[in-house]
Amino acid sequence: MSHEVNKIASATAVAFIVGIVALLQAGSALAVPSFARQTGLACESCHTVFPELTPFGRAFKLNGYLIDNLPQVKGMTADNKEEALLLNQIPPLSVMVQASYTRTNKALPDLAAGSGDAQNGQVLLPQQASLFYAGRVAPKLGAFIQLTYDSEEGFGLDNTDIRFADQVKAFGQEMTWGLSLNNNPTVQDVWNSTPAWLTPFDQRSNAAPMPAAVTQIDGTLSGSVAGLTAYGNFPGSIYAEGGFYWSAPQGQGGSAGAGPLDSTAADVVQGSAPYWRLAYEHQSGPYSWEVGTYGMDVKLLPGDGQVLSGAVNEYRDVAVDTQFQLFKDESIYSVQATYIDEKQTLDASFAAGNSSNESDTLKTWRVAGSYYYQRKYVASLGYFSTTGTTDPLLYPADSVYGSANGSPDSNGWTGELDYVPWENVKIALQYTAYNEFNGGSTNYDGSGRNASDNNTTYLLAWFNF
Repeated sequence: MSHEVNKIASATAVAFIVGIVALLQAGSALAVPSFARQTGLACESCHTVFPELTPFGRAFKLNGYLIDNLPQVKGMTADNKEEALLLNQIPPLSVMVQASYTRTNKALPDLAAGSGDAQNGQVLLPQQASLFYAGRVAPKLGAFIQLTYDSEEGFGLDNTDIRFADQVKAFGQEMTWGLSLNNNPTVQDVWNSTPAWLTPFDQRSNAAPMPAAVTQIDGTLSGSVAGLTAYGNFPGSIYAEGGFYWSAPQGQGGSAGAGPLDSTAADVVQGSAPYWRLAYEHQSGPYSWEVGTYGMDVKLLPGDGQVLSGAVNEYRDVAVDTQFQLFKDESIYSVQATYIDEKQTLDASFAAGNSSNESDTLKTWRVAGSYYYQRKYVASLGYFSTTGTTDPLLYPADSVYGSANGSPDSNGWTGELDYVPWENVKIALQYTAYNEFNGGSTNYDGSGRNASDNNTTYLLAWFNF
């Protein structure tokens, strides 16, 4: 009987999401996101399909999100030579809502009860909901600010990029330069081959287990740091950027509230962490091709009950990336790839008995391609791999989420089919298949779970308005 009930519940969940799709067919989209409101341009001017940027979208971001077609509130300086105020009369606000259904190949164990299985087939409504301010703040100053409710972590400040941009003459041509104040390394990047906006598969389920080992630049620091970087886009499509990140955890308590960090905080950046980016993009007719490198060097004090001084763990991430886009009348072809090499010097963790080795490595590969037909139908396929040093204390055995042999190695394939009925609505069906998970293919966690048990079917409805 319980088996039949589960089948009915699963079918109901799928029918619920499919019902959303059916409802979408019945009307017309009357609203568009912030940048479209501000510029008067359709979403396809800046995106293939959100969030992947087109060459025009990259130029728009580099120039500080400042192109607009809205009535302005203006003020001039006393000498009437410069603008002292320039505001959109209507704030460029938008909302994003995501609803999803997630099912793993085998149900997860009920870890709280100690026996039996947890429910398999999770509906999240919303999985995520965000409010954006995206556009002009002042003359030459724009912002992309995202406030998010996440079904796993609650409310918080999400991806944020506040940007000053200007132009100067260089080698007889106009060069764009600027400053970015942001909270996630690579969120300011304009290519979709770096971690913050990596496409395809930029959205994953937060209701399924994920591999344990992740490099620092690959989202680990997201939302817990503040960075200030300077960039220049030189004639000939050479892009260079450099800057620093500091710890800026959200909701940090302690005796001073939001004051100085103390030992209650974990993984606090010692001083500042340098970040760098160099890329070259060639555009010719219908195609563009970028190749680049990026990285950062982070020294972290463990904290989490330990005094914020003394030995540190150092993570040096060096990465390369490439992106290719080809635009045809009805078709778009897009390929992204990145490789991240992280060298870890674990002086603090080794001294505290939390790592087996004084130094480890992590290496991450991702490559994926997408085909867009009429910007309405999308098919994507990608391969991912993480390998690293075996370290039983750093990657301990634990049911589902641990590694029985102390290895961080994981790899597999992800495929996705998207339907985009309107430019601001996307329905995605994604399947992830693991060849290896946390160091093994069979019984990887020491509790009988296989890598393929974590294979995940994920159905996502994504609305921007």
